[in-house]
Amino acid sequence: MLKIKLMRIGKRGQAYFRVVVQEARSKNKGRYFEDLGSWNPHQNVFNVKEERVKHWLANGAQPTDTVHNFLVDKGLVEGPKVKKVRPKKKATEEKSREAAPASSAETTPAV
Repeated sequence: MLKIKLMRIGKRGQAYFRVVVQEARSKNKGRYFEDLGSWNPHQNVFNVKEERVKHWLANGAQPTDTVHNFLVDKGLVEGPKVKKVRPKKKATEEKSREAAPASSAETTPAV
């Protein structure tokens, strides 16, 4: 399956993204079929080749959630924006770490 993704380029602290068509399971910095545009998050400028995006969408390429939201803003895709939910890993890991030592201390008999 083909995906329209953001590929990060630029130096550390100066992120800049390309909008590319890539195989869904390929590495993010790997080979891509076509460069469709760019996104500069510092100036919040999103530029794409509208005709090529329409071509790839018509041929079955699926945009990622972030790219879908940008395309909705541009008017290339109709429908609502996709809410992207990220689970908070640190909170769940800390709770499991705190619970594990407490439960193991209770089960060991005091001699």
